[in-house]
Amino acid sequence: MNALGTVDRPLTHDPQKQAPMTSSAHEPSGSATPDVSISGANRSRQNRTREMQLIPEALARAHMHDRMREADAERQASRLVAARRMQRRAERVSMRARRAIAMAVMH
Repeated sequence: MNALGTVDRPLTHDPQKQAPMTSSAHEPSGSATPDVSISGANRSRQNRTREMQLIPEALARAHMHDRMREADAERQASRLVAARRMQRRAERVSMRARRAIAMAVMH
């Protein structure tokens, strides 16, 4: 079985000899509209296989974007927790200082 331009065996590995990635104006991306000529059908199939090959890249990019957003949210939450902890500590130190001043004034 020697089919030209399949996913496992592309027609050519040379990027300059491949068809451009732009979709045609009359056909929506990924559509299954019937082509009249066989060469047009092969071309649309080849574009669809390229689009399908790029799907994992798009999914990985979206996954990394989500992980970065989660990491930013986690960093912000940890900063907020640390700030609240420091604020409570400062309030305790302030109360100790007030008590020390009050004790010094009373004696």
